[in-house]
Formats: sequence, C-alpha cells, structure tokens
Amino acid sequence: MTDDNSKPQLTRRRALTLGGVAVGGLALGNATVLAQNEGGNNAGGNNARTYRVTITNLTQGQPFTPPAVALHRPSVEVFSVGDPANEPTQELAENGNLEPLATLIDETNAIRGSAVGDDPLVPEDDPGETDLPYFTELEIEADASATKLTFISMLIATNDGIVGLDTVDLPEDVNESKTLYANGYDVGTEENTELFSDMVPEAQTLIEGGEAEGTTESNPDIAEDDVIRPHEGITGDGDLDPEVYDWQEPAAVVQVERIEPLQDDDGDITDEENATEDQNVTEDGNATEDQNVTEDGN
Repeated sequence: MTDDNSKPQLTRRRALTLGGVAVGGLALGNATVLAQNEGGNNAGGNNARTYRVTITNLTQGQPFTPPAVALHRPSVEVFSVGDPANEPTQELAENGNLEPLATLIDETNAIRGSAVGDDPLVPEDDPGETDLPYFTELEIEADASATKLTFISMLIATNDGIVGLDTVDLPEDVNESKTLYANGYDVGTEENTELFSDMVPEAQTLIEGGEAEGTTESNPDIAEDDVIRPHEGITGDGDLDPEVYDWQEPAAVVQVERIEPLQDDDGDITDEENATEDQNVTEDGNATEDQNVTEDGN
C-alpha cells in the first residue's frame, strides 16, 4: 500500500472548450480533462524538481488537442510504438477524449507530475483564423524519482492519429535543456477513412472554419485491431486534401528545461536529491514501494 498523499492530486474541469469559448459552437468532446497539477504531486515535500515544457505545432494543417504531459518513473508506458493502444490512448486518438487519460494519471502512483495545455494548438499560420496558439508552455513539478517524460496529443484532423513522445529522459541539472522532436503515429484502432463524418467536428472547423459535420463517438463499423505505428499521413482518399492537411515529420518540437527549484517561505531551496527511481517519497519523508503501471492504472 502507498500513502495517498504521495499520489498525483489532479484538479479537474468539465468540457474544455476551444480557447475559452467553443469554436463554431463546438466543444472538443464532453470529457473531464486534466488541469495543471498545481503544487506538484508531492506538494510540501522537500525534493521537488520543476520543469518548463514548451510544445510547438510544426504542421501546416493538423491541429492538436491540448497537449498532455506526464513526468514519471521508468515503469510507466502510456503508449508504445509496436504495441496495441490502451483505452486512454484510443479515446484520445479517435475522439479527443482526455477523461480516460486523466483517470490513468490520477490512479498511477508512478506518474509524479502532470499538466495539460489550456488550448488546442493550431498551425502557426492559423488557416482557420481561430486566434488559438501554435505553442504552449507548461511548468510541471515532480519529485526526483520522475526521470522520464511522456507527451501526447491527438492529431485532430485524422481518424486515430496522435503526436507524442514515449518515455524520454528528463534533463538532470538545473538550467539543462533538451530539444526533442515528436512524430505522428497511427494508433491502429480505426480505419483511416479521411472522412469528416468519421472525425471530431474540429477536424474541419479548426482549419477551414465554418460549420462542420463530425462525431465524438467511436464507430465500430470502421474499427481495426492493429498496433501503434508511424502515421502514413493524409493520402487524399476522403475529404482531406493532402495539400492542406498533410504534414512532414516531425510534427512537433518539445523543449524541456529543468528550471530553478521553488523556494519556501524562508527562501530555502526545496529541491533535494533524496528520491530514487524505485521509491515513493511521501510528505513525511517515508519511502514506500514502487508500483508498475498497467492499462487500468493499478
């Protein structure tokens, strides 16, 4: 058993809309989503590390759902290329639904810090004139046992595409930074019909504007049973014009920097190197046994 205080304490909010108000009257699904984990997973602890994570959309015609980032131990694998997608990855990739991912993070003790962006990320040229950003900056706090980062967003104008990083190393030293490039992946759970009717409505509105058809529910008639693999891009078989919606890899760039640690009320540095990859550190400083992550987060 682990102390509940050592588990992620995520705040939640309902029905994230696009840029604070729904674009074209449409919200990006009706799911509970992650919010910035204020204070970190071990709030009040004495071994906090703080990271600034900046995510930039590099595509010409693919909007991203608000990016979700987790800082975690090596035992965590939110998604893995070459393996079947778990439910959280499938729901995000097909429907833009972050609720299963929020639940996974909330129930997984080995995930030590997490955050999600406030808005979808559109291409820099903003072809749909949404006034949404093309990059976002997140600050995330976690204890020293979190040595890995995972990032995931839906490629909104696809049937079941994501952009992400799978379990990459975090910077070790304060002021050390890393520049990482993220590719697009097909999660292998839905046929690539490239039809707007089989995608979330924002697949069209965020790039072309105006009204759109679409769905936020998975369609069993086009389900497939495959593994996560590199995305082949937009072929032009359906409604998507490759000249508008296709992209070249990498789809995103992720800048990760370990920044100065937080200070307490007396001005003392709170960052200490007293947590290991295989231990939980509770608020009273006691170490408890690590947990491996399964698809249900136990």
